[in-house]
Amino acid sequence: MSPAALALVLLVLGCAEATSSRGARRPNVVLILTDDQDVSLGGMTPLKKTKALIGDMGMAFSNAYVPSALCCPSRASILTGKYPHNHHVVNNTLEGNCSSKSWQKIQEPYTFPALLQSSCGYQTFFAGKYLNEYGAEGAGGVGHVPPGWSFWYALEKNSKYYNYTLSINGKARKHGENYSVDYLTDVLANMSLDFLEYKSNFEPFFMMISTPAPHSPWIAAPQYTKSFQNVSAPRNSNFNIHGKNKHWLIRQAKTPMTNSSIQFLDNAFRKRWQTLLSVDDLVEKLVKKLEFHGELDNTYIFFTSDNGYHTGQFSLPIDKRQLYEFDIKVPLLVRGPGIKPNQTNKMLVANIDLGPTILDIAGYNINKTQMDGMSLLPLLRADKNVTWRSDMLVEYQGEGLNSSDPTCPGLGPGVSNCFPDCVCEDSYNNTYACVRTLSASWDLQYCEFDDLEVFVEVYNLTADPFQINNIAKTIDQEILEKMNYRLMMLQSCSGATCRTPGVFDPGYRFDPRLMFNNHAVRARRFSMLSS
Repeated sequence: MSPAALALVLLVLGCAEATSSRGARRPNVVLILTDDQDVSLGGMTPLKKTKALIGDMGMAFSNAYVPSALCCPSRASILTGKYPHNHHVVNNTLEGNCSSKSWQKIQEPYTFPALLQSSCGYQTFFAGKYLNEYGAEGAGGVGHVPPGWSFWYALEKNSKYYNYTLSINGKARKHGENYSVDYLTDVLANMSLDFLEYKSNFEPFFMMISTPAPHSPWIAAPQYTKSFQNVSAPRNSNFNIHGKNKHWLIRQAKTPMTNSSIQFLDNAFRKRWQTLLSVDDLVEKLVKKLEFHGELDNTYIFFTSDNGYHTGQFSLPIDKRQLYEFDIKVPLLVRGPGIKPNQTNKMLVANIDLGPTILDIAGYNINKTQMDGMSLLPLLRADKNVTWRSDMLVEYQGEGLNSSDPTCPGLGPGVSNCFPDCVCEDSYNNTYACVRTLSASWDLQYCEFDDLEVFVEVYNLTADPFQINNIAKTIDQEILEKMNYRLMMLQSCSGATCRTPGVFDPGYRFDPRLMFNNHAVRARRFSMLSS
């Protein structure tokens, strides 16, 4: 097909044009996604080269969040540009729609990589962890290659560093435990460099590189196992304290933690940092390769994580899944054409924005999608008078076991991830939804739990950045009512309605009578909790 014919096809299908007015190829995009990397507890500290090569050469977002603090729902949000209530991936299980047949049929054909390939003529490359249940027998095994990927090198199931299986364009390849050929972070780096060496030079490309680090089992490369020997988990003001006035799952944590728990989490913290040093090497190799091939100046590079992590906050030893900053806030660094270096952006952004942003870069009309997110391109280019959101939704559906944990029989069924010392990190009724608000007047989080208590947590992060004091019973009643109503609106939003003005936007309008019309059940719950 001639370039003119290709441009016409892409115009019809959704991309504005195949090339820019000067005839240059559309920008390339690289998305590097880590696994469980926090930003609130120093998770970026080991990544000095990444900060220098991406953050210092472009923009760092200081308020980047995920709409669900768990791997599979968060990754589904990245791919679809949607909140969990719209892509319906609620946890890490097949039953929770993680890589299920339903996900494959309903959501996968409309992910942003599928649109990039089919409508914009991009060659697309994936390497690493996809979704936690990818490759499971009930999900079609590793023979399933999602639509939209020209080159597919996906990890079977959850993060590992050795002894894993990759789907190589639908064919299984097993790896062992020989560092030089099997260490997954390095394997992903080498596959990425090979793609850049042998790809077509006539089409733009998109790469998604999804590392296992710093997810458990925290196995560092041999050369890094002695690093950070004197490092411990941060002892900030919410470390090893009782989570008073919080949901029962937080209150059940044992305070003070045992010495064995503290030793366990300190060791995990150190090992997590060690695994990230190989990610830092991957970023350096990738940037050097792009520069060597003359592609760097025409390539956007995004670096982020699927969720945060905690190590000892409110006496919860290690995990994610909670509504607090340490679990929902993630790093986001971006460099690329038109982005000035050494910038920090304080706007409230979310990983549902990545898909619309990358499609916008490619010239796709994002108004034709059903995505809930917004394009970050105006922020990256520092456009003036940009209208931006002041709030976003965080939602999570808890996971619990039907049977008792054999190591903690006294806890009974319904809880999960009870380690160490039988402190449970999740349960069926650890199910909540929050509005995270960041505006000129408020830095606020409002959360409701879907449980018998109808428990509410509210935090003023201006006065209480570590979220120690739940002010649900003392905050102004009008604010509480407005936040309750805004939460109901966001939980039922889709597409453009997810981007309507928040409670503290000048354009926000609140009619309390509406609380008792379309949302009678939730309104009754609210009247119960506020009485």
